[in-house]
Amino acid sequence: MPAVSDSSPPRRSLATVLLCVCLQAPAALPLFDAHIHYNDDVRQLLPPGRALALLAQAGIEPRDDPETSRKLILDTSHPLVKFVLIRATDVPTYVQWGAADIGVAGKDVLMEHGGDGLYEPLDLKIARCRMMVAGHPGADIGTRRIRIATKYVNSARAFFAARGQQVETIKLYGSMELAPLVGLSEVIVDLVESGNTLKANGLVPMDFIMDISSRLIINRASLKMKNQAIKQVIEKIEQAVNEPAIDL
Repeated sequence: MPAVSDSSPPRRSLATVLLCVCLQAPAALPLFDAHIHYNDDVRQLLPPGRALALLAQAGIEPRDDPETSRKLILDTSHPLVKFVLIRATDVPTYVQWGAADIGVAGKDVLMEHGGDGLYEPLDLKIARCRMMVAGHPGADIGTRRIRIATKYVNSARAFFAARGQQVETIKLYGSMELAPLVGLSEVIVDLVESGNTLKANGLVPMDFIMDISSRLIINRASLKMKNQAIKQVIEKIEQAVNEPAIDL
């Protein structure tokens, strides 16, 4: 009789923290993410730039350059912390399912994902921008049904539903400003930092939806089972966030 394979996940060591590093976040809006792994290993998810600077202030730096290394899991200067390289949009999923204990993700990503099984204890105050409705000057978005192009379908629907307005959404992944220019949509919902790209394409911000920044997220089950290890990581990162001397 053939042996039955064991498909259960590997047992975790009780002391290592894995930080997942995202290298595919937009260059202008880096988002960082993290999580805790095997036993006490903490795995964290994050992108380069301001997030890595923040972690460095917390005393957690990768041994290898995450921009050039071909490894997906990197050792760090912290004996119990490792970095894991993953896509920014995947961070909440890894943390939700316990593959990562801690993560850092943009509020925009979290709004689209949902939030089941996640605890959001800390605003990292980096990668700040605004989620906005934008379109041609004078565009009528009143109370009638309109068509919206956006990467943030759930957030857009929720915003207009709260106003009692039905909308048709078209999912796009980039070059959002093009949609109103070619008649694909009447307006867009997108992240706005300086507004220069909108202005360059003859568009203007029309409605504010929410402020966006990177947030620390934690798996709720991990917080109970690995409370001491996770709290240590949170405290180090929180100290770095509140440190006035560094410009993030």
